[in-house]
Amino acid sequence: MARCVQSVQEFIQDSFVPKVAVLCSEDAEKVTRKNNLNFAELLRPFCRLTSEGHLRDPNNQLQPVKNIRISINNIVTYPSPASGTLSSAQRRLLSEVVLSCQPSEGGGANVITAGDYDLSFNATTPWFEAYRESFLQSMSASDHEFLNHYLACLLVVSSGEAVPVDQFLKLSQEQHRIQHSGEYTSPKWFIPNTLKYYVLLHDMSEGDEQRADTVYEDMKQRYGAQGCYLLKLNSHTIIAGADEQIPDPWSQYLQKNNLHSQDSVEEPAPAVVNRAAIENNVDAVEVVWHDSAEKADGVLNCLDRHPLQLDTSSDPGNLDTLRIMTSEQKKSTEGQAGAATTHGACLTLSDHDRIRQFVQEFTFRGLLPHIEKNIRQLNDQLVSRKGLSRSLFSATKKWFGGGKVPEKSISEFKGTTGLLYPQEAPELQIRKMADLCFLVQHYELAYSCYHTAKKDFLSDQAMLYAAGALEMAAVSSFLQAGAPRPYPAHYMETAIQTYRDICKNMVLAERCALLSAEVLKSQCKYSDAAALLIKMTSEDSDLRSALLLEQAAHCFINMRNPMVRKFAFHMILAGHRFSKAGQKRHALRCYCQALQVYKGKGWSLAEDHINFTIGRQSFTLMQPENAASAFREILTNNSQQTATQQGAFLREFLYVYKSVMAGSEVQLPELPLPCIHSSAIRIYFGHERRLAEGEKQAATHVSLDQEYDPELAALWCHLEEQVVAAANGGVVPVTFQPTQCCLNSQTDNLSSPLAVVEEPIIVEVVFRNPLKVPLVLSDLYLLWRFTPKHPSQLLDNPTAEPEAEVITNERDMLTSGVTKKDDVISTEVIPEFFMSTEETKAARLKLLPRLTGQLNILGVAYSLAAFPLTEVASGTEGHQTVESLMVSGKQNLEIRGPRLNHTKEDKTLVRHGLDRRLNPIITPAMPLMEVFFLQFPTALLCGEIRKAYVEFSNVSSVSLCGLRVVSTHPDFFTFGGMPTTPHTPFSSAVAENCSAYKTQATSPLTQPSSAASVMLVSPQEFCQTSGVVYIPVEGGTLQPGQSTQLPLWLRGPDQEGVHEINFLFYYESAEKGGKKSHRVLRHTVFICASRSLSVCATACRSNIPPAESREEETNNMLVFLDVENINTSEAGVREFHIVQVSSMSRHWQLQKCINPAKDKEYKLTSRERTKLCFRATRCKPSQAPSHAVEKYIFADLNLGNERIISSTTPCGDFFLRCCQTPESSRDSVAAAGTLPQSRSHGHLPATDRTSDIANIIKKCNEVDLDIVVLWKAFVVEDNKQLILEGQFHVALQTIGKETYSLTHREEAQEMVLLKFKSELTPPVIQPSVDQLSNLVTTNLHYPETYSHPFMLERLCVVPVTLTLSNCSLAQVDVIIDLGHKIISSESVVVHSSFTWLGQSQYKLQLKVQEVLHLPLQACFLHTGVFNLSIPCILAKPTHQGTIYETSQQTASPALIIINNISA
Repeated sequence: MARCVQSVQEFIQDSFVPKVAVLCSEDAEKVTRKNNLNFAELLRPFCRLTSEGHLRDPNNQLQPVKNIRISINNIVTYPSPASGTLSSAQRRLLSEVVLSCQPSEGGGANVITAGDYDLSFNATTPWFEAYRESFLQSMSASDHEFLNHYLACLLVVSSGEAVPVDQFLKLSQEQHRIQHSGEYTSPKWFIPNTLKYYVLLHDMSEGDEQRADTVYEDMKQRYGAQGCYLLKLNSHTIIAGADEQIPDPWSQYLQKNNLHSQDSVEEPAPAVVNRAAIENNVDAVEVVWHDSAEKADGVLNCLDRHPLQLDTSSDPGNLDTLRIMTSEQKKSTEGQAGAATTHGACLTLSDHDRIRQFVQEFTFRGLLPHIEKNIRQLNDQLVSRKGLSRSLFSATKKWFGGGKVPEKSISEFKGTTGLLYPQEAPELQIRKMADLCFLVQHYELAYSCYHTAKKDFLSDQAMLYAAGALEMAAVSSFLQAGAPRPYPAHYMETAIQTYRDICKNMVLAERCALLSAEVLKSQCKYSDAAALLIKMTSEDSDLRSALLLEQAAHCFINMRNPMVRKFAFHMILAGHRFSKAGQKRHALRCYCQALQVYKGKGWSLAEDHINFTIGRQSFTLMQPENAASAFREILTNNSQQTATQQGAFLREFLYVYKSVMAGSEVQLPELPLPCIHSSAIRIYFGHERRLAEGEKQAATHVSLDQEYDPELAALWCHLEEQVVAAANGGVVPVTFQPTQCCLNSQTDNLSSPLAVVEEPIIVEVVFRNPLKVPLVLSDLYLLWRFTPKHPSQLLDNPTAEPEAEVITNERDMLTSGVTKKDDVISTEVIPEFFMSTEETKAARLKLLPRLTGQLNILGVAYSLAAFPLTEVASGTEGHQTVESLMVSGKQNLEIRGPRLNHTKEDKTLVRHGLDRRLNPIITPAMPLMEVFFLQFPTALLCGEIRKAYVEFSNVSSVSLCGLRVVSTHPDFFTFGGMPTTPHTPFSSAVAENCSAYKTQATSPLTQPSSAASVMLVSPQEFCQTSGVVYIPVEGGTLQPGQSTQLPLWLRGPDQEGVHEINFLFYYESAEKGGKKSHRVLRHTVFICASRSLSVCATACRSNIPPAESREEETNNMLVFLDVENINTSEAGVREFHIVQVSSMSRHWQLQKCINPAKDKEYKLTSRERTKLCFRATRCKPSQAPSHAVEKYIFADLNLGNERIISSTTPCGDFFLRCCQTPESSRDSVAAAGTLPQSRSHGHLPATDRTSDIANIIKKCNEVDLDIVVLWKAFVVEDNKQLILEGQFHVALQTIGKETYSLTHREEAQEMVLLKFKSELTPPVIQPSVDQLSNLVTTNLHYPETYSHPFMLERLCVVPVTLTLSNCSLAQVDVIIDLGHKIISSESVVVHSSFTWLGQSQYKLQLKVQEVLHLPLQACFLHTGVFNLSIPCILAKPTHQGTIYETSQQTASPALIIINNISA
């Protein structure tokens, strides 16, 4: 079953509550009538008590009573109807209750996912709960149970009466007469001695409060303090002009009675309508049996007629009278409803508290003690009577098998209900005691009594009584706290079967089923509950069957494993029964919920049937939109119907659609065909790109033929942010919005796009024909609404209300066909748009704005026909048929924005953002630039330099300036460092063999080993090294219609493969102040890079002994270049020539090339490798001028006949671009001319040298030297030999570490555990072993050959000098151990053939960059070749206790040859 507002315990407790009657005097009614309420209605919102009461059971045990609710009603006298079935009035009332309760739009929806099904249905069914509540309240009191009998009666008298006590006496006598005279069969009373509670009603606004207190004191003396109460009301004084908001808790209760009132006045009754009730018009029609004697006594009998009572009188006069009076009451009801009558206008919050206190006092001090007293009396009677007689007669029945005992006076009833008991029968006394215990929540004692009564009733074959006892025994067992026993579901099944089959009482059977189903649902026994509800369906009541089938469907969907198809099947059955019962809205809802299961699952015939039914029900309910949607599903669904059938459906639909929309000339009707993919709508702003001319290659930019890529769009946005920041001093403006030329569902459409006057707007609309029948759309064009605005209005407040007249073309087709307003918006019209069967086709519709303002694209307008016009017969009849089957209409282009998911409300509710792509703002004219590329390559060698040309053209009427470009590969191109002079037009013949470098001829006698050419260059000379490049246009401005050509140097990527390179050209309007500040132009090229050379560079410290006069040059190193030709001759490359090696640094420079083979040419064929060696020296700051500290030192070592000046364009540009770190090149958004700082920082100040020993040790191995290798390649192409040029860059950073020109893929880092708590003390970063092993360099100076006469002198002593150089910026402690022994890999101790004389171990201390010469002596015993390398030299920074001595790297083996000479 569906989820209910109340729990099952609350539902059962509210279904069976103590009932209290009310008798009021006429003056008391006048007091309450001031608030448009009678006394019973006045108390109704306060009848649920939140306080806890107590009573004692027959065993003197205290029992709590929690959240009890009492039912207070006026006395209604009417003949009791048959309890087995519902009357026509009751049926009509229940039908109206269900009809008036409809599901709220979009509220209470429950979404579940079961397998492949995503179902959305109503989580709650308030119409079922309203039906259930009305059904239980409309049940009349029965003789076999006492739950609906009155327990007490409130006698209400006003304090304004002359003698209130006499009025109490008259009301008491009237109640006694109604109960005991036998004149009335209704209402029924629980016990003969009904509790009478006397209420004195005092009007605070009129009455004398002192007199009321005096009367109340007299009442307490007469009736006792527990039996009377003084209730003071109407404390509020209405003051003119005061508007105090007092809550109205009565509306929700009185609203439920409106249907009862409306239904009851339509039913005639054999009584006279109470005048007071007509004046109030707030409750059901109250009827009284007028007695002249009672009227003479001045007592008003408030005996209400039951609202569901049928007419039993045959007097036509009474019928006519009642009809006249009911018609008048209807008019007064409508008048009061229109006036929005308020209730409780004379009551204050204090009065509310007094009423609440009165109900609590009456319940806890009057009603509950009365119930407790009667439970004790009934228990005592049953114990005394059954202890004597029951045992005797049970023994008699046992022996003689007799029937009922004669003294019980039980009359046999030969019907379906069995026996009928008198009121004094012990069985009924037990049932009465059980009902009393049940009403006060003493479920354990109630269950015991019900169980006992059930046995007696079954033994007597009193089946109606037995079924009632079984029903309440099962309910009492379920409600017992702690669940001492399982819920006896078989009791309920037996009771339902008895009610339905034996007693033929469907009303009681339905009540029993409703209770049992709720209990089973609370225990998650949905299968049993569904089976029970389905059994209760029958043909006698379509409404009951529909409601129970719907609840059974909810049981199937709420199971642990939802049974989706059973849910849908029973929903369809429920919808069918709702339709038969006249509940069209509920029938439509059931079919719609069932459609979710069958939709899109291949059940095409069932789906067509459901959609057809939904369409009919929607059309009946005057919901043309829903009907059109359902019929659209029949036509647009992937139906398996034949083409003929679909054609018939379409023609019938067009006919119905045309008949429904006939006469509607206000606006164009909505058409369902063809289907429009709203999310696929794309909008393009601007002209179509001009095609290439000759050798010119146009920029790609953006077009509708390109697919949208979110990652690429984010890349373009990032590039635009860079160039905008560069144009605005390094800061992105707050109002910056990225340019979007083509909008779709994946772009950011939160703000209105900007279009330009006299530039077209192209809207691409995707249509889909779902039918197997061709469609023809004629006169297809866009619908729009335009608000002209001045450019200043667009700039200041674009969202302001327009002052000008709104212009639209929506009614053009309604008047005289299509009319184009070319002076405002030029609209393109497609005469005929043919769509074949099941085709998806895009139509591109164009608008050309002529004025500035706000444009809203509303939809598309067209005429729809079922088949092509060309296939129509030429006859007159055929032409009339075509016209009759053609419908002119429109479809709105409604685009729903993305789903919001930011706040909690967004996550819980379904909210979508805005999508304004169809609402562009038309801005004034802007410059428009076109870019063409000349001699732009598509394939390059890695590192190849190529020169191309770019042509910029201004094709608009506005001048442009501020031309810049940014790229994803800034190291791929350069425009040069200096502003270029005007160039002649490009010529391919001139550019064929032109070198891209600036060269200088050298003397042929110059040897490669000669010193390098050095040049100092300031960073300001390279103004184009940032990511954003300023394009040097002559004059800085392009006038309208002007074009210019500039050279562009390209360099092939270092990695082979196909590279996607994006250019973003930025330009501004020379006329400032517009809403659109700039424009961009995109260009994407794909470059195929082939392998060429691979360069590996290594730097190591030089161990060459310096000359005595040049000891200051010990700060040098060797640079080794390993160059390999990795080209596989794919591009026809024959060989590579290395023509020059250059360096760039602030602290180092290449000095000369060390080439053992003096005449060797540095050329490499395929897979050949060569190795080059260069000496690099550190620049001496003392020799450099002070202003040269911030300059770069370029050193060129040419290996051929000409020198390439590496410090000029393009070599220097690419050199600096490629040597920048990736972070600096990507994040560079500053203006052109800023160059990143070098990686090394040179010499540290003296105050910082000892601050961080780890950094000091690390920096002793760092080197800042960038190497560029320039080469030429000879390529054969088309039987011609071409010379290609290129360069590779290698950045040396660490001594001893190999560096490659090609970046290798980094290995995946090892996964480490996340630390959520920071360390108390950060760990000390210790220098690595490699760093500590390079603190000191060593050199041994000795003669390579030494001759000694061993025959004359056995010992040969050779002097050796050990040179120690401190390479770090800290003092170093050095330990030299000359006696250390070498352990070979075979672990064999090898004794040296020579020994060191003198001191065997030295402990020295070297200052910062100190060079120390240590004299040593080696002693040899015989001739041979000896290795003088010292195996153990240890070093560590001074005063560093945490760092241990580390073995230093020694030079290569120091070999000496000892010869013997004769004497």
